[in-house]
Amino acid sequence: MKAFVTGATGFVGTHVARALLAAGAELRLLVRRHSDTRSVDDLAADRVLGDLLQPGSLSGAMAGCEAVFHVAADYRLWVRDPESMYRCNVEGTRALIRAARSAGVRRIIVTSSVATIGFTRNGALATESSPVSLADMVGHYKRSKFMAEQSALQAAREGADVVVVNPTTPVGERDIKPTPTGRIIVDFLKRKFPAYVDTGLNLVDVGDVARGHLLAFEKGKTGERYILGGENLTLKQLLDRLAAFTGLPSPRVRVPIALALAAAVFDTAVNGYLLHREPRATVDSVRMARKKMWASSARAGRDLGFCSAPVDDALRRAVTWFTANGYAPSRRIPH
Repeated sequence: MKAFVTGATGFVGTHVARALLAAGAELRLLVRRHSDTRSVDDLAADRVLGDLLQPGSLSGAMAGCEAVFHVAADYRLWVRDPESMYRCNVEGTRALIRAARSAGVRRIIVTSSVATIGFTRNGALATESSPVSLADMVGHYKRSKFMAEQSALQAAREGADVVVVNPTTPVGERDIKPTPTGRIIVDFLKRKFPAYVDTGLNLVDVGDVARGHLLAFEKGKTGERYILGGENLTLKQLLDRLAAFTGLPSPRVRVPIALALAAAVFDTAVNGYLLHREPRATVDSVRMARKKMWASSARAGRDLGFCSAPVDDALRRAVTWFTANGYAPSRRIPH
């Protein structure tokens, strides 16, 4: 199989590319001119220069490919120019699907996000069928991903062979940016996590997420969504596990959401708008924390045969990788 992958220079994308190579696929990677390519420099793959915002660069790049894995996205919880995020996540997805259809690609796997799933404040497990609408989306990232996902599902209704996967919160090695979740781990390692809020998230090994993409290509139903998740944990439970691995103390102070929101408003005003750098705590991230983002991967298990391992090993690998690559002070991690 010859597969075209977008976003391979990112965290999830590089693991999808590696899983495809391990399965014997030929790879063609879409790379932007100024992308940080450290995550793919060791891969035996063809590269084509292009951009989701330049549709003319896409159709020819996909020629001869049987599969497209569209993993690229602008994943930030704060952005000075929201329109750039919508252009990348929404218009870019639409352009890619049009180009893939024009190139005769057999199947398109679109990487969405658990952010588009309907969650409640009581911690009930969300599924692909949980009621949700654009009005439920907090912040530009979630709104843009929801709109992109709806475009992908509409293309499936119009005859395109599109399958959507919704990873929860991947963790593991090679998170070069790092992602917002990776920053939680880095901040913990740098002892910049003095307190926590009462929230929850579903953590999954990024390697399992990558394998879930391949399963979606092989077994997924056209026009279907599949949550690719792992363990449902509170933020405090995550920090306690990191403490157990590293010997660092886990924060004991729980901050009320109202106080965390006030701190985020201040941080965004000072860092975001005065100092022109990304805030450590954003208003949108605190608003999201009001709901426990706990989810079930039962549909992916039933339809795809997807399963995920306990997340502890992925957390250890993430800690080891971040320290080995200079993101945080080195620590000896017990096996």
